[in-house]
Amino acid sequence: MSSQLNVDTIVDKAGSGGTNVKVANTSTYVSDGGGATQNTVQSLVKTWVHAHEHDAQDSFNISSQTDTSTGDYTFTYTNNLSSENHCPASSNQSTRNARGIYVGNLTTSTFRVNTANSSGSVTDYNTSTVIAGDLA
Repeated sequence: MSSQLNVDTIVDKAGSGGTNVKVANTSTYVSDGGGATQNTVQSLVKTWVHAHEHDAQDSFNISSQTDTSTGDYTFTYTNNLSSENHCPASSNQSTRNARGIYVGNLTTSTFRVNTANSSGSVTDYNTSTVIAGDLA
């Protein structure tokens, strides 16, 4: 028999107003149209970073960054991913004419971002990177 819980607010048992809701990796959500379901945990972005050149200006699940060399930055996860098979996406956040961004050297604990200008020479640019995958 299924049941339904209807509430306006969830409060922790201490009554302090905060919540600690845990969602298992088997939890699903229903699409807007109701015709499909998707795993909630699987579909979440696992890390993101907005970097001004080599300095992370804002991030999620990033513990540190290293300026490896000009146009080459290594970011370290706070919580590792389960494998090297995850999906990065990155964009240039500069008004300068960038030629390309490469996200690679994926490990379970780090990834690297390389940037180049319109001539193909490595140079420092602002970037934003998102990583999708499974946490360890």
